[in-house]
Amino acid sequence: MKKEYNLNDKVIMKKAHACGTNLWEITRTGVDIKIKCINCNREIMMNRLEFEKKLKGRKNEKN
Repeated sequence: MKKEYNLNDKVIMKKAHACGTNLWEITRTGVDIKIKCINCNREIMMNRLEFEKKLKGRKNEKN
């Protein structure tokens, strides 16, 4: 079962970032996934397997 991740999705990671938040935004998808911290705008890239291990869940937003 392959999970789908889209650009600009908000995700919650298991560990908090050094700035204190665990909310991130997906800025690139593919074999690697690039995420940007919502609080301090720091970007990191990791492979999809590592991302799925560290992912806690998705943030639900109602428009």
